[in-house]
Order: sequence, then C-alpha cells, then structure tokens
Amino acid sequence: MFWPRAPGPGYPGRPPNEARGPQRGRGPPPTFAGQVERADADYLFVLEDDDRQVVGISALTGAVGLREPWYNYRVGVTVNSAPELGIQRQLPTLFLNNEMTGQSEICSLFLHPEQRRGHNGRLLSLARLLFVAEFSQLFGEKLIAELRGHADEHGCSPFWDSLGRHFFRKDFSYADQLSGMGNKSFIAELMPRQPLYTCLLTEQAQAVIGKAHPNTEPAMRILNAEGFSHKGYIDIFDAGPVIEAPVAKIRTVRDSQPLTLAVGAPDDQAPVWLIHNRRLENCRVTSARAHQHGHSLLVDRLTAKRLQVQPGDTVRAVALLKQGQQAVAA
Repeated sequence: MFWPRAPGPGYPGRPPNEARGPQRGRGPPPTFAGQVERADADYLFVLEDDDRQVVGISALTGAVGLREPWYNYRVGVTVNSAPELGIQRQLPTLFLNNEMTGQSEICSLFLHPEQRRGHNGRLLSLARLLFVAEFSQLFGEKLIAELRGHADEHGCSPFWDSLGRHFFRKDFSYADQLSGMGNKSFIAELMPRQPLYTCLLTEQAQAVIGKAHPNTEPAMRILNAEGFSHKGYIDIFDAGPVIEAPVAKIRTVRDSQPLTLAVGAPDDQAPVWLIHNRRLENCRVTSARAHQHGHSLLVDRLTAKRLQVQPGDTVRAVALLKQGQQAVAA
C-alpha cells in the first residue's frame, strides 16, 4: 500500500527509517491538504505491507528552483577552428544552467533490499506518476529525475574529485548531503560559471558523465519505458544523468483513465493494474490483478479495502506493465 506522509526532520538527506513524519490520526500533511504553493510542495509517500511495516519511500517535488537555485550542467559542444592550420576541434563542454527551474521532480526513491521483488519497485516508482495524472494542475509541464551517478564504495565520485572539489574543498559526500538538505547557495558562490571543457577533466571523470550508477539502472529502465529520456543534462556533483519527460506524454499519465470500481474475484490470469483512489488528502495507490469491463474495473475485496473505496466509487487506473511486458511477467 502506497500512501502519503509529511516530510520528517531528516527528509531528504537521512535514511528512510528516519524520515517518517507524523503518525496517522494527526491530520493530512499540509501539502496533501492543498495548503502550500507549488514552489513549496513536497510529496513524500511510503510503501507499506499489510502489517503496516514501511518497506520503501518515494517523493515528488512540485517545482524546483523557485525558492532557491537549482543547478545542473548541460553537456554541449564548442567548435574551435583554425582554417589556416587545417584544424577544427569539437570539444564537449559543460554549461552551468538553471534551465529546469519551475519543472517538477521525482526523487528520494528507496526500497528495502528484502522487498526488491515482484512488482514492489515498479509500484513505488510509478504510483507517483499516477498521482500526477490525477492532479496534473499541481505540477509543471515536465517531470525530471536526477539519477545517481558513479561513486565508489567509499562515497568518492571521480567527477566531483576532478571538478567540484577544486572549488569547494570538501569531499563529495559532504557536498551532496549539504545540497540535499537545501543548502545550495555555495554552488553559485563557489562553482565556476564559465563553460568547462571536459577534456580538462581526468579520464575517469569523463567516463562517468551522464552514466547512472549500476544500482540505479533498474529504476532508470522503468522510467525509460514510461517515456523519460536523457537530453544532455547532468548532476553537478556526480555527473549522473538528469532524465525528463513531458507530463502529457508519460505512459502512466497518458494511458490512465477513471473507472468505476466493482468488487468480485479476478482470476489469476488477470493483468496487474496500478490503481489510485483519486483522493488528495487520503491518497492511496496499490497494484493488483483486475479486469476491465467497459468503464468498470473489477478488483477483489482486499484491493478495495487497501484503497479505502467502495463499489461504485471511481478510481484512476492503468496497466502496471505494457501489454508485451504483461505477457513476459505472466
């Protein structure tokens, strides 16, 4: 079961077991109650099992860069030419920019290692997109995701060591934590604003530009299948790819539809659906086998209970997997 919590005191920099927010019964978080502006809206969700044990978290940010600078590098090309010498060079170049300002971000994805099976990872990632589909007016025209770049087991990033460390004089883990806690002003104050030729970086740093960490590749594949792609933007700390997609073209958003809930007994061959109860304050999203009959969606009683809905209520739903993926999963 996927439901909202308010960001706790450690969000987003601390591990998920320290970022739980208020307990049930204390009223909805202000963001889910529609009481904050988009620039201040952070939506933190938790994935729970039926024993109310938290097994994962994920989040959405209503808009980046409207309250504080939000930087990344755009990878472009600078052409240098000396015709009289017969020399022309096309040099990959990093341009510091704020071009994603005002867009919405999906972030803070974590799933307990013992729960990385079945459809849990896909539910944790895509439930946010179904929430966006239902409440698109709360988000920008584009969704972005900063994917983790390369760092070794000691937390050292070859990109940061070759570039950022020269200007900030701190190691990667400290700079990344400081940024995650919202202290980003040092980027504008200390990082160079001039275009940077990547050929001046170490070979190790050049090799990881735009490359996701191996542990992040499964999440990237899920988002790629939804329509996200890398357009040349990277994180300024570890050079991980910033992927993006127009909200209207994201598969979960585009293909989801409101359906009337019916309760019955879907068989074991029924496709798996991602289902949202269409509520903001009492948001619930789950995945379950279901049958669509016209404008109705047939689910079992446990699924209806998890969503806190009754027969005849409307839900927003979409197939959890594409048709070809459903066949493979079966």
